[in-house]
Amino acid sequence: MPRVHYGFSPEGPIAEIKPHSIAKHKVLHSYLSAYFQTLAPSHQQEELKLTIVDGFAGGGIYEHSISKEPVLGSPFVFLKAAQEAEAIINQGRNKPFRMNIDYFFIEKEKDAHTLLKNTLIQEEYGARLETDIKLIHGTFEQQITPISEFIKKKNPRNGRSIFFLDQYGYTDVPTDVVRRILGSFPTAEIILTFNVDSFINFASDSSTTNNILRNTGIPDALRGRSIEDIKNSERDFRLYIQSCLYQELVTKCGARFFTSFFIRTEGHGDYWLVHLSQHHRARDVMTKIHWSHNNHFIHYGGPGLNMYEVLGYDHKYDLSNSNQLGFDFLFDNPAEERSVNLLMNQLPHYIFSHDEGISFGELFATTCNTSPADSIRYKKSVEQLYSHKEIEILSTDGKKRTKATTIRDTDRLIPSKQRSFSFE
Repeated sequence: MPRVHYGFSPEGPIAEIKPHSIAKHKVLHSYLSAYFQTLAPSHQQEELKLTIVDGFAGGGIYEHSISKEPVLGSPFVFLKAAQEAEAIINQGRNKPFRMNIDYFFIEKEKDAHTLLKNTLIQEEYGARLETDIKLIHGTFEQQITPISEFIKKKNPRNGRSIFFLDQYGYTDVPTDVVRRILGSFPTAEIILTFNVDSFINFASDSSTTNNILRNTGIPDALRGRSIEDIKNSERDFRLYIQSCLYQELVTKCGARFFTSFFIRTEGHGDYWLVHLSQHHRARDVMTKIHWSHNNHFIHYGGPGLNMYEVLGYDHKYDLSNSNQLGFDFLFDNPAEERSVNLLMNQLPHYIFSHDEGISFGELFATTCNTSPADSIRYKKSVEQLYSHKEIEILSTDGKKRTKATTIRDTDRLIPSKQRSFSFE
């Protein structure tokens, strides 16, 4: 199975970057900017301690495949998102807030490593090299142990960190490595790419395919079935294999919360950007990015709970403003209406099974992995249930909530004695 590497050279010409990778960087920037701000909610907080690891950092600069303009790579997405978020957080504050972030940019290709160093210097980050910016020539797997020790020393209580693992294929980041990170650090997050369509295109009943699954850490992903059997018996064998791979991947990674979407290239070249974390708040921020940037995201499954969650981006949408024919769920206004309406029918099952009620935070945390909805759409459906007199929404001091915008995680959702719905 082929793996495509960028052809970096310190002397030039620089490598080409395509629209789907630029979209990936937009998603990453939006997520980081939003999440940084959620980590500093209090005006009394003066500092955020965080470690960011870019495990496959690349050369730092590319040439746009269409416009031919220079485009900075993922290390600069992290650096600039932090600068922007710090400026936003400091607006209106009496005490200045500081982002105490250490960056590890790892790249195994010598020429790419050299180019990244030169680009950091050209972009005026040279003075920070070997202070808060650690530029490492090596592989991610080689560096994970010393970096983990650094994180434990910096954040001994929670190990707050973000790992961006934009691997070239699907075996550079085995699931046991991800599981070790998430098991060691309660607030760690991992953003992982997985070239799913490349795997499907070249998968066969051969030792090569079996070795890839084993090296990735998901040897039983196909549930004992052969590739030939799947192709001959499944109406959409690609979707079936995607579903098997996705469920096994998130299970073996050991994340409590996850979301995934497709980055679509040309033809069958789709790959996943998977977000893994141990807290529903991080998952919610990523899902909000799906909704706020709906031209980048598409979901193949249904709008409610128990969906098959594979989300996607088609770079041609940006180029031709097409209607994304063939995809069901575009994170647009009709999709929101469908999600809210379906959740109105599904959530009461979980609420009514608790006579004493259930907190909104618990309801969201125990169901969000199987829904494309974020907490905003959940709250809108809960508001509708209240307006139909199906539930009561009570704050911790017993006051009634009536609007979605006022609902808090600690608010209790209680079955109304006047409810008219019947659920088996």
